Formats: sequence, C-alpha cells, structure tokens
Amino acid sequence: MEEYRITLKIAAFLLEYPDAAWWEDFPDYRAVAQELKTPQSRDVFIDLFDYVEQFGRNEYEREYVRKFDFSQNTNLYLTTHNRTDFGKQSNEMLDYKKLFLDNGYDLQKELPDYLPAILELAATVEPAQAKKILDTARGKIELLRDRFIEAKLPQVFLLDIILAQIATLEVTK
Repeated sequence: MEEYRITLKIAAFLLEYPDAAWWEDFPDYRAVAQELKTPQSRDVFIDLFDYVEQFGRNEYEREYVRKFDFSQNTNLYLTTHNRTDFGKQSNEMLDYKKLFLDNGYDLQKELPDYLPAILELAATVEPAQAKKILDTARGKIELLRDRFIEAKLPQVFLLDIILAQIATLEVTK
C-alpha cells in the first residue's frame, strides 16, 4: 500500500473519537506507524501514540471530548469554524457530501465535513483524486492548524503531516 494511504489512515485514526473499537485497534495502528518509511511522520505518530498512552483510556477520552467535541474552535467538523453564514456552511456541507458520493461512498454515521472521514476517503483513492479531495479541505485544515496551535494541542503535528501529504501528492501527480 502506498505510504500516503497509510499515513492518512493513521492520521484519521488518531483524530477519531476513542471508543472501545478504537482502543482495540490502537496497538495495530501503532505497529503500522512504526513501519513507516518517512521518519518525520513515523516520529510524530509514535509521539502521539505515547501521548495517548500516558493519559490512559478514561482520561484520554475526557481530554478528547474537551478538546474536540466541546470546543467550537478546535472541533473536527470543518464547516463549523465560520458559522457566521449558515447558507455558506450548508453549501460547503453539500460540497463535502458530493466528494463522498462522487467517489462511491455515502456516510451513514458521520457528517461529510468530519476531518477523519475526509482523510479516510482520500486514503482509498488514487493519488490524483486524493489530492483533489484534500485540496477541497486544505484551507479549513490550515485554519484548524492555527487554532490547534493557539490551543497548544499536540495534534497540530497531525495536521502538519496531512498538509505535507497534500504537498507530496502535488509533486507526484
């Protein structure tokens, strides 16, 4: 499997809500991260896996909810960060929905602007299509990155990896 796919899948995993299935999959994703060829990505992922383990299950779940579910500034739904224009937000949501449908997927459990879902989608398609998908979200990812920096969230490094993957896909198209 191409490294960009694995990288996007691991980033998506680390940004998802840590439910029981997530904790079951945790050791497998960690093992895959340790095998990455790109040292920067591998090191960031391992550091974040270590970070999660330091918290432990219950505390990390509370931390996740506090950082991503209850924070308007750092939640992972990309259309919610500029809520001043609900018409624009609705159109953006439709654009994200169209991305999934155009690529043969329909989300049943998540909204189409959920960053981990977008990363998962990009990981399933060819590099040129992955670049188009990620380009659609790039501006919002950059905004979210700035907000993660302000909030001093270590997950900002995941966003750096995602943005680096977009640049890599540009070179290899």
